[in-house]
Amino acid sequence: MNKRLSAGLWCLILNGFAALAMAAPPMPAEVMAAVRDSGVPTRNFGFYAQPVEKTEANAAAFASMNAEQAFLLASTTKVVTSLAALDLLGPAYPWPLHAYANAPVRDGQLRGDLVIVGGRHPISADELRRWFVQMRSEGLQGVTGRIVLDDLLLLPPRDPAIASAALAAGTFEPPPPTASGWSDEAKAFNKGTMLLAIEPAPGARARITLNPQPLGVTVVNDVMMGGPCDAWARWSTASERGDGPPQLLVRGRWDVNCPKEYVAYVHPLPGMKFMPNVVLPESLRAAAGPVEPSKSRLAERLWLDTGGTLHGRVSEVSGQPAAQRAPGGASRWASVFSIPLSQVVREINKTSDNLAACNLLLSLAPASAAPGQERQGAKTRVQEWLVSQGLIDGDIHVDVGSGQSREERGKPRAMVQLLRNAWQAEGAQAFVNSLPIAGVDGTLAHRMLSGSATGQAFLKTGTLSDTRALAGYVRSRSGTVYAVTAIVNHPEAARARSVLDAFIAWVAKNG
Repeated sequence: MNKRLSAGLWCLILNGFAALAMAAPPMPAEVMAAVRDSGVPTRNFGFYAQPVEKTEANAAAFASMNAEQAFLLASTTKVVTSLAALDLLGPAYPWPLHAYANAPVRDGQLRGDLVIVGGRHPISADELRRWFVQMRSEGLQGVTGRIVLDDLLLLPPRDPAIASAALAAGTFEPPPPTASGWSDEAKAFNKGTMLLAIEPAPGARARITLNPQPLGVTVVNDVMMGGPCDAWARWSTASERGDGPPQLLVRGRWDVNCPKEYVAYVHPLPGMKFMPNVVLPESLRAAAGPVEPSKSRLAERLWLDTGGTLHGRVSEVSGQPAAQRAPGGASRWASVFSIPLSQVVREINKTSDNLAACNLLLSLAPASAAPGQERQGAKTRVQEWLVSQGLIDGDIHVDVGSGQSREERGKPRAMVQLLRNAWQAEGAQAFVNSLPIAGVDGTLAHRMLSGSATGQAFLKTGTLSDTRALAGYVRSRSGTVYAVTAIVNHPEAARARSVLDAFIAWVAKNG
């Protein structure tokens, strides 16, 4: 193809996108009113909705605003990672994990070590429990030596109380960089910030906590009980506080049925100092529950709970040469446990699991990728896949696969284009089943609890300190299914979460 023809083709494509955007009807008045009430500028929002069925009548968008502007995607990046994996690998693709005995097994007893080999593929606590039950049926009842976790990515139980304890203790962070070198830019972005939590209280106002607690700061609590689970925080201006101390203004509404939620990272003012040895009030410590167990302690507990015996201990190793990982002989006991990709994607999207999403991206790396180049190889493969989906350079960029990198951006129109393609693909059912349902489960269990979207919106959520996002499908009252994307990028994005919900509700009601 000569350069003149190539340039003309790109112009045609871009003009086609522009024509579709121009053909979109104006945004609904109730959504625009919510935008104005949020105080966040219109330019910081991106919306796009279009029927999933690709007919001539559905060629134009049902609603569109700033659809060709690239936004931070936050965890809606997991939509892209999931769809790429389901399409490239297939929903039935098995994620195999291997275990072997380094000594003979006699009468169900291993007189040596049981080695469980991990790698890129994480396994949940529930899945490890099922694998241990499988090992019983395969003839292994007890281990006289150790259970060795060799690079095993064991995910902790999805217990909200455990997550709350980790967050409240200030220990919750994005996973550390791996050998593949994925960026921990999101961790750096939130480093040194305060975590704002809100929960129901018996009085007129919700209870708010700030951890760590700053010195010489007045926290103004204007989060009133009743209404949606929605709140935000900002520092007062010099004119608002006069000669008084700095004020953190926290505003919103919180229903009695809303859970305790960590709504924002608050960046401190220059030179701000904090109270040492922050201790949670007794009521919060009681609600937080136990501290998350270590990987080895969790594995030991699961082994014993499933009827196994262990005379040694559980230990963790990393970087063991591949040649030392194989059983010593053909007669040695071994076990394989496979997790279908559809199940992995469900775990990722229902709970917004960052570690699993990062490793799902790595699973797309070519087998020929050199050590340390897996992430780059996976990114290149995903970019080629995006082109095969009809997207162009600059539409969507994936960096680590989870949304934690601030390089992960996308255009609302491009996200909807992917979702419409996915509706016709082999992995469509597996993907839809993985999405949180409004007012029902996952990260949407406590959002859109009433109204036309309840039970009818299947959406991946996204949250960063300056981002709120939704992407997925909405079934309207007419029965039409829409692919939708709604994003806001702004330092006070938390204030605008209800605007995104209002857009989804409008599509469900009027589509």
